[in-house]
Amino acid sequence: MFTLKGKLEISDFYQVVFNKEQISIDKSVTELVEESFNFLKSFSENKVIYGVNTGFGPMAQYKIEDSQRIQLQYNLIRSHASGTGNPLTERYVKAAMLARLNTLCLGSSGVHKSVVALMAELINKDITPLIYEHGGVGASGDLVQLAHMALVLIGEGEVFVKGQRLLTKDVFTKDNLNPIKVELREGLAIMNGTSVMTGIGIVNTLYTRRLLHWMVACSSAINEIVQAYDDHLSFELNNTKKHVGQRDIAEMMRNHLSDSKLTRKREHHLYKDNKNVTVFEEKVQEYYSLRCVPQILGPVLDTLNMVEKILIEEVNSANDNPIVNVKDKQVYHGGNFHGDYVSLEMDKLKIVVAKLSMLAERQLNYLLNSKLNNILTPFVNLGQLGLNFGMQGVQFTATSTTAENQMLSNPMYVHSIPNNNDNQDVVSMGTNAALITKKVIENAFEVVAIELITIVQAIEFLDVKDKVSSKTKVFFDQIREIVPAFKEDVVMYPYVNKVKSFIIETEIEQD
Repeated sequence: MFTLKGKLEISDFYQVVFNKEQISIDKSVTELVEESFNFLKSFSENKVIYGVNTGFGPMAQYKIEDSQRIQLQYNLIRSHASGTGNPLTERYVKAAMLARLNTLCLGSSGVHKSVVALMAELINKDITPLIYEHGGVGASGDLVQLAHMALVLIGEGEVFVKGQRLLTKDVFTKDNLNPIKVELREGLAIMNGTSVMTGIGIVNTLYTRRLLHWMVACSSAINEIVQAYDDHLSFELNNTKKHVGQRDIAEMMRNHLSDSKLTRKREHHLYKDNKNVTVFEEKVQEYYSLRCVPQILGPVLDTLNMVEKILIEEVNSANDNPIVNVKDKQVYHGGNFHGDYVSLEMDKLKIVVAKLSMLAERQLNYLLNSKLNNILTPFVNLGQLGLNFGMQGVQFTATSTTAENQMLSNPMYVHSIPNNNDNQDVVSMGTNAALITKKVIENAFEVVAIELITIVQAIEFLDVKDKVSSKTKVFFDQIREIVPAFKEDVVMYPYVNKVKSFIIETEIEQD
């Protein structure tokens, strides 16, 4: 059981979203939420407070009568539950719910305690609101997507339970759940914020770290396959650069290769007995896709670490408007709902993931092109050359998918389009940025899956299963359980999809 105290870490999202750990809300948090609600209710009497007794957005100039305040909140929720496109999958919605719950638990929103109690209950019961991908501009937060969340909290709309799409009212009846009753400003407080883009973003970072670990494993194994010299991974060489990411990637690769019987020491081969040699038959240095992995994946790791830092700061921030400050006995109006921080970080993440997929595609090409590697058959064909095709067909898929990633890596952060009667004249497009990043990550898993199958075929062809490192042998066996060694041509798409699903759901060991 995880106890929510108003501060979350990336690891907490992993436990709740991926491992489905149950959550409870600390008593002190509930008391803070209740105090915030009571203060706002009292403070807003005889004062103009946005979203309590005014209209919304450009309609804020219209005062709302006391008798219509509650209806105002329901109107907001229902009118803005207007998303379209594909539904977000469970993990992303659950992460968004956890992010929103944490923000509301900070006591800066003035919601009734029933809101946070019901949200926690829905998370624990794996009841996830139907939230569509399209609809958010990320300025007044994720208004449209969060409206779908709010719709469920008032007992309306639709939810997913164990993959089934059901009416909220039916699920609430079956599970003895009571919808919230709007007391003050619960509609705006639930909807006004960056929690959907941030939730998607955090799941993106969790998948990216897993993807990066698989890419490190692939890069290490290819160095084994070609019996590369290991000095490009050495502590001494990489520590002449000050970048932490480069150093860490090199260390991961050294750990991966620590018991390999295939990588070589330069001093054993090129630093002696070469006086009469005019042309070296073997490469003195490997291609960049093999030799420069720490320098290429280092920025990926450094960027990922920074993205996680910014996103967890956003999760632990009050991203509502207005902000209730019980200590100062004041309410502050501003723009904490704006998603530029998240939007920019998602653009950074998708750029480095696109570069990762480019590296995977180049390594794949190296293995498939016999004129480059000089040790494997064309397309790592284990069958009859000319008659059989080996991995030729799937290279087209990897190349195509990588090209899509290159196109998708263009920034969303700079694509502001004013709307809302120009009230929202500069917007973040943060949710769009997060969703495009999600797509880039999924594409990258596809390319890495194809590379993994090819690496395993190459190890099979060279008959070096007993010489590769123990870590390479682990994933060799894992992939071989999914894709048997093949000489005759087989239909490849089921294998590629199975390997992709496997690596998306499986963490590879990193020391």
